[in-house]
Amino acid sequence: MVTVERRTRRRLAAWMLIFAIVLSAFVVRLVDIQVVRAEQLAQESEARRSIPTTIYGARGDIVDARGVVLADSVFRYDITVSPRFVADFRRTDPDTGDRVTVTVAEAMASVAAIVEGDPIAMLTDIQAQLAENPQDDHAYLARGVTPEGFEQVRELGIPWVYWERIPARTYPNGQIAGNLVGFLGTDGPQTGLEYRLNDCLQATDGQATYERGADGVKLPGTTVVAQDAVDGGTLHLTIDADVQWFAQQAIAERATEIGAEWATAVVVRVSDGYLIAAADWPTVDPNNVNGTAPENLGSRVFTWPYEPGSTMKSATFAALFDSGAATLTDEIIAPRRYSTIAGFQIGDAVDTGDTRYTAAGVLMNSSNTGTAVLSERLSLQQRYDYLQAFGFGEPTDVGFLGEEPGSVPDPSSVDGHTAVTQMFGQGMSATSAQVASLYQTLANGGVRAPLTLVTGCERADGTVTNLPPSEPKRIVGESAARDVISTMELVVTQGYLTSQLTIPGYRVAAKTGTAEVYENGAYGRERIVTVAGTAPADNPQFVVVVTYGKPDTMRVSAAAAPTFRSIMTQVLKTFRVPPSTAPAPSIPLTW
Repeated sequence: MVTVERRTRRRLAAWMLIFAIVLSAFVVRLVDIQVVRAEQLAQESEARRSIPTTIYGARGDIVDARGVVLADSVFRYDITVSPRFVADFRRTDPDTGDRVTVTVAEAMASVAAIVEGDPIAMLTDIQAQLAENPQDDHAYLARGVTPEGFEQVRELGIPWVYWERIPARTYPNGQIAGNLVGFLGTDGPQTGLEYRLNDCLQATDGQATYERGADGVKLPGTTVVAQDAVDGGTLHLTIDADVQWFAQQAIAERATEIGAEWATAVVVRVSDGYLIAAADWPTVDPNNVNGTAPENLGSRVFTWPYEPGSTMKSATFAALFDSGAATLTDEIIAPRRYSTIAGFQIGDAVDTGDTRYTAAGVLMNSSNTGTAVLSERLSLQQRYDYLQAFGFGEPTDVGFLGEEPGSVPDPSSVDGHTAVTQMFGQGMSATSAQVASLYQTLANGGVRAPLTLVTGCERADGTVTNLPPSEPKRIVGESAARDVISTMELVVTQGYLTSQLTIPGYRVAAKTGTAEVYENGAYGRERIVTVAGTAPADNPQFVVVVTYGKPDTMRVSAAAAPTFRSIMTQVLKTFRVPPSTAPAPSIPLTW
């Protein structure tokens, strides 16, 4: 019994001794922490801190009607350092397995070789930042490094080199639709759809933190995501990239041949007003914005009003037919000269003297004097109302950035001369988009379908927000629209541009226009030439409008005819439009 008690006491004493030793060690450690090493540990704690970082979401794509990507985001990497931690370091030589010292200069040279930078400049920048702030924690070595370059930098194993993944904008098809898409600058979206519909495209960045040790090295497994990033939405366009490319090439080649200052080409689907192409020349490559003059960064299709000339006669005659003021077979005498109330003289491009025309003959032969005579049958208010109904004097429903409304003189203030000339497209202005909308309305039996460039935004979660267009609206009766289209067919079959406008197998309706340019207070020698039309005329599917501004060697509408034909042919082929089967109508042109 005594023996057992002694053993128990010994064990208890042993445990007490062990506890005392542990307690003593703890106290010593506590004193060391709180007193001896307090300052050192505080510094380490400061160094081992949570570092906030941004998780970048990807900006949404812009795609054409077939899903072809016109703008997308790829990730690039900004290579950074924490200047206060920049120092020589040791690492294992991959060839020998030995531990070797890598100097700062050697590390910088390795990075510079990969990112094509200047190692001396890198070191100089870091030293300058440290001189200004010895605790500086962030400096850039290189920006926008490719994923391949980033992997090479990471493999260097430099402990004080960090990286940030940054989304970058690319335009895989370059100039194709560059005038519409726009571009991103250092301060964000600058022009076009990138800017106009940024709410759809922009991403929502997330946030995360990671722990960094006293040596400045990120501690593995310490990253905590506070908020996930959300990618931007996909913007769906009505544009067909192939047709857009063809139209851009066609107007560029022809503009160069005739010495034009600028050119546009618009393709519209008749049934719904969808823009299949909206081409400009000169245009912009969003990948190389600096190589483009400022005036060419947007889209003239929407932002460049001009006096459209005789292409407006189609609107005038639609108004005449719709109001009952005239019919196709009405007989008039188009005078050699027409005197306006203001005392100005109006003539035709070709002097044919007094000519007996039907109303159809006036339109087909594009007689200014005949148009003036027939326009007298419409009041000033009627003329104004019809032009407004066709969409002139106000922006299109596209709402393109910087879009101009053009101008239509108010009946209360219009002078007696302009009241006449605006009926054949002088003394008023319109954009190529507005002219295309006019011809879409006529080709669609008098129903104006608002022009549409964007169909909707597809969010990252799969939800789709369609951009609701305005409702189609009847502008003129079906009979009036059909009579205008039928007369425009005669321009192709009997006019002086028959050989340049005819497309084998298809009935084509077209109207030419040559407008004088008003500059410096007067009309001069410069011209703007246009061909606008639709095909097949017996069942209109597409409208094409081609315009050249200030051509140098060819100042008549014949300059635009070959381009109109080539683009319309390409469109009919691309969308496999069946050829015409019925013959064109016969309409008397004279009496």
